[in-house]
Amino acid sequence: MKNVLLEIFDTILAAYGPRFWWPAETPFEVCVGAILTQNTNWGNVEKAIANLKRAGLLSPEKLRDLPVERLAELIRPAGFFNVKSARLKDFLAWLFAAHGGSLEELFSGDWRELRPELLTVRGIGPETCDSMLLYAGQKPTFVVDAYTKRLFFRLGLVGPTAGYDQLRDLFMANLPADVGLFNEYHALIVEHCKVLCRTKPFCGECVLRFRCEYFRQTP
Repeated sequence: MKNVLLEIFDTILAAYGPRFWWPAETPFEVCVGAILTQNTNWGNVEKAIANLKRAGLLSPEKLRDLPVERLAELIRPAGFFNVKSARLKDFLAWLFAAHGGSLEELFSGDWRELRPELLTVRGIGPETCDSMLLYAGQKPTFVVDAYTKRLFFRLGLVGPTAGYDQLRDLFMANLPADVGLFNEYHALIVEHCKVLCRTKPFCGECVLRFRCEYFRQTP
């Protein structure tokens, strides 16, 4: 399985090149973006983050002290702004209570112990948690999303009922624990599914079609 996963990685890397993901200037911006990107596209997140930057508020202390109503206004482009403003506030309250508001302290320990702790924060699910750990904390945990399930189900490597943990374990158990590899692999999966392996896929153009169960079974 290791060789299969690495061959898939090499194939899509050759097709798309390095993705240089996550597009953020600071680890804190990654954490904010990981919450804002829930149930929306990245373009909307960029608009919301741009609003926070223009207001000079993209820091843990300033967002903690900002009234939640004002925060909701600023992140409106990301959608579900009342829910997401509350989730940001919950994350910040936990960050200050548990780690003194310091991301450096947050990410200084063993990520395997931090992960279940982070998952206790309201609004932080597995994908958001792993995004923070990998892209902000530079920890070797694989991020899974709907694109991952779509692609690897079509390739025949997981079943239709595979959940987050099963998909994540596929990578964690069979690939070296390498931050750079996990970072690039996830970003390439997203790119491939946006460009070709869409809900209605462009199989004839796909660089993975010759190893794809879906392609073989589709008339």
